[in-house]
Amino acid sequence: MSSIGAWFFEHIHLPQVLSFYRTHLHPWVITSEAWFIGFLIIELLVRWGIAIVYKHHKRWFFFPFIHWYEILAIIPQLRFLRLFRAGIIAYRLHELGYPVIPESWRKTGLFYYRVVMEELSDRVVITVIDGIRYELETSSSHKQIIHDLVNHHREQFTVTLTALLQESLATALKEQKPAITRAVGQIVDQAIEDTPELTQLLRLIPLVGGRIEQQIQSIGQRLGENISAGLIEPLIEGSAAHPNSTYQLISQKISHINIDNHELEQLVESVVFETLEAVRKQVKVKQWQQTLAEYDRIKE
Repeated sequence: MSSIGAWFFEHIHLPQVLSFYRTHLHPWVITSEAWFIGFLIIELLVRWGIAIVYKHHKRWFFFPFIHWYEILAIIPQLRFLRLFRAGIIAYRLHELGYPVIPESWRKTGLFYYRVVMEELSDRVVITVIDGIRYELETSSSHKQIIHDLVNHHREQFTVTLTALLQESLATALKEQKPAITRAVGQIVDQAIEDTPELTQLLRLIPLVGGRIEQQIQSIGQRLGENISAGLIEPLIEGSAAHPNSTYQLISQKISHINIDNHELEQLVESVVFETLEAVRKQVKVKQWQQTLAEYDRIKE
């Protein structure tokens, strides 16, 4: 019996029960434990042999590492690890369609397992993020890290920017093309009308001077419309599968811009730090609390 058990029986003033256990029961416990440990050792060796013969694992020595809890459970002081095996057996029976554990117990156990794993993973992730932030703030090489990060994503930035231009700018130009060409034509027409030298010169021609002025204004308006349409047309070509070559060129020039600039470096650093902070805030959100609150709301 452990020291805790001995202290408990002494504390409740039942020394005779403790003496009876030590004299009559404890030897049987030791013998039973020895037989049980022997059975566990033989059973593990047999299973290890079967795993080697049927190649259950990539290497023959993987078995004791995969079943570490069963190996350690052989030690009497670590016998509580045998509960892991009981739990795994129950889980496998459940997968085979033999639910030996009530569904409510299983859901409760799964919920608290996820709570523990979420808390552990959240603390690890937050610690890592804080470490990265500290390194970026204190290390002298953080600029090189940021430069490497930007250089690594330049090609992806080119593709993304091209797609955005093709999707937004080309679509907007296509929709506004009639209005743009009409506005440019009106500007040219107004420019001709606001040129007094041309008006005075045409008025010197008798009879047909006014008619020629109207024709010039009409031709100028049409020229303005045609020129603007010709300039817009190349910018609305292309598709998502085959982007416009002009947009590709613009995206390549922008993505390959030199970031050895104080303002650009500050911008990139700000984006990196804000991204880390956003991830940190999201990680700090307790998903299990939201699940529990939703469950309580449904229960009510």
